Amino acid sequence: MKSALRNRLAEKMAGEITMSESPGDALRKWRINFNITPGALAEKLGFSPSVISDYEGGRRKSPGTAVVGKIVATILSIDEENGGRYMKKYANILYSDFDDDVIYDMHDYDIAIPLQNLCDAIECVPVTGSTDYKIYGYTVVNSLNAIVTLSAAEFNKIYGWSTERALIFTNVSTGKSPMIAIRVTPFKPRCVILQGITPEKIHPIVPELAQRDKIALLTTEMDTDMIVKVLREEPW
Repeated sequence: MKSALRNRLAEKMAGEITMSESPGDALRKWRINFNITPGALAEKLGFSPSVISDYEGGRRKSPGTAVVGKIVATILSIDEENGGRYMKKYANILYSDFDDDVIYDMHDYDIAIPLQNLCDAIECVPVTGSTDYKIYGYTVVNSLNAIVTLSAAEFNKIYGWSTERALIFTNVSTGKSPMIAIRVTPFKPRCVILQGITPEKIHPIVPELAQRDKIALLTTEMDTDMIVKVLREEPW
């Protein structure tokens, strides 16, 4: 893995953890992003598993910059040992620009927020799945343009820095196309919100696909521009 990518990614991760109002929450976000268990991370660091748990839960004083740097380096090393799958994913984000015709808005939170808060803000109607989760961001996507113009690898860019996010697909007719696109990609979002449609107009296969991938599925009739405006103004 190129050292430039690793260094740039390490700087972002360490900076976010160190500067966050909740360093433990930010640490947990990045550990989950790289699909690493607390036990695996602790073992590589030579820590007790309870140390990672205590950091993430805020029961232990926030680690200093030296410890954060060591944790970040270990996360990246574990990923490299496993083929660098997640580092390659983030390379697409670090070195690519997003097309405004595909992604209308994208935001990543420093700390997790309740998914229900976002859903309430943009007047969502639940279809299937629980919203009793926390997310680290959202992406507002032009459904048609994303499906038509993005390759499978490029499609992963819509996840930003965490798959623990809400993907809001705009101007959908039945919701079938975006859910199938998600189905055939390796990364799955926590939540999918279909804009411009009501639950009764959703294709019957859509809730089934959401259930298979354990994705919360909702709809909203709020205008796209209003969705972007509302979410940008929220103080989360």
